[in-house]
Amino acid sequence: MTTATRTRSSAELIGAEEPVLAHNYHPLPVVVARAEGAWVEDVEGRRYLDMLAGYSALNFGHRHPALIEAAHRQLDRLTLTSRAFHNDRLAEFAERLAALTGLDMVLPMNTGAEAVESAVKVARKWAYDVKGVPADRATIVVAADNFHGRTTTIVSFSTDETARAGFGPFTPGFRVVPYNDLAALEAAVDDTTAAVLIEPIQGEAGVNIPDDGYLAGVRELTRRAGCLFVADEIQSGLGRTGHTLAVDHESVVPDMVLLGKALGGGIVPVSAVVARREVLGVLHPGEHGSTFGGNPLAAAVGTAVVELLETGEFQRRAAELGVVLRGGLEALVGKGVVGFRSRGLWAGVDVDPALGTGREVSERLMREGVLVKDTHGSTIRLAPPLTVRGEELRDALETLGKVLGQGG
Repeated sequence: MTTATRTRSSAELIGAEEPVLAHNYHPLPVVVARAEGAWVEDVEGRRYLDMLAGYSALNFGHRHPALIEAAHRQLDRLTLTSRAFHNDRLAEFAERLAALTGLDMVLPMNTGAEAVESAVKVARKWAYDVKGVPADRATIVVAADNFHGRTTTIVSFSTDETARAGFGPFTPGFRVVPYNDLAALEAAVDDTTAAVLIEPIQGEAGVNIPDDGYLAGVRELTRRAGCLFVADEIQSGLGRTGHTLAVDHESVVPDMVLLGKALGGGIVPVSAVVARREVLGVLHPGEHGSTFGGNPLAAAVGTAVVELLETGEFQRRAAELGVVLRGGLEALVGKGVVGFRSRGLWAGVDVDPALGTGREVSERLMREGVLVKDTHGSTIRLAPPLTVRGEELRDALETLGKVLGQGG
């Protein structure tokens, strides 16, 4: 005789997490059980429009059929070999990802933070082996208000005290300059500079978009100074902004591009450093690695992601629907929205602080069936799947207007 397991309610499940999960997140009080496309459903069957898309990890929506099919096919064949052996999926993944980005070589990893850490190591190795920087003297210039992850090295060059406090001593070798300030960047670069590492658009900071010409200026400055330009496209890349990469808006080709999140199709963690051959070529066996990096399942899903992007369909959708998003937000300025920044299907929205914090606005939207996430202060981020339909996007913006009109 068997006893059926009772489905626990959202409140019960949230309560069950409290004593056993580390409190490093403060999630909204919704317990997702199922998802399809741009929609998720909680354990009670309530449906929500997902306007966050896993911080761009779900650019192609939940359970995209082509990606699920690719994962299923690979699950029936081979999932992991480690890089101790070759596997039959990795070469195609690397070739197509390099071609998609206009670069030469790929270093496959798993998470975004791993890609950033890998880029730091590669940049330093390049500085010593190619540029001739004296041992242990290499520096990397970064931007204030950056978000590249939360490992100990990465928080060493964060300006977010929440991410830093209590985690020192910090890794040396980084110089922080204001974002979107070419003069400050030029003053910080010298003969020891291995690389300039920036987000083409700062996501965690509130979708901060630099002035036109900034990215081209960074490219020209690094070329003159003989150092590398490393673009962290983990959130901004793979269709989110209306181009394959955010740097494409200025026709810029960095020396290294860091990818993650959407590269795993919302199925498995996949990240990559994609770079010029002269840069990634500084690595030799034993100097860097990852047991799961480049595993067959990840390569199969990553290849399917690249295949979706090769058509240009998702870049076009992001650009076209980005016009709808911008128009809807413009209509809300002065009606609870005090400002916003958007590019493609990505926006940082500054809410009138008198109407509540970003967290409070997010909770109100959740109660109305729309999921977003706050960042600092009274700013919320909107990043729906690129599969969202125009009417769904308009409904979400209408709901935002409604909750702002209700005040507190």
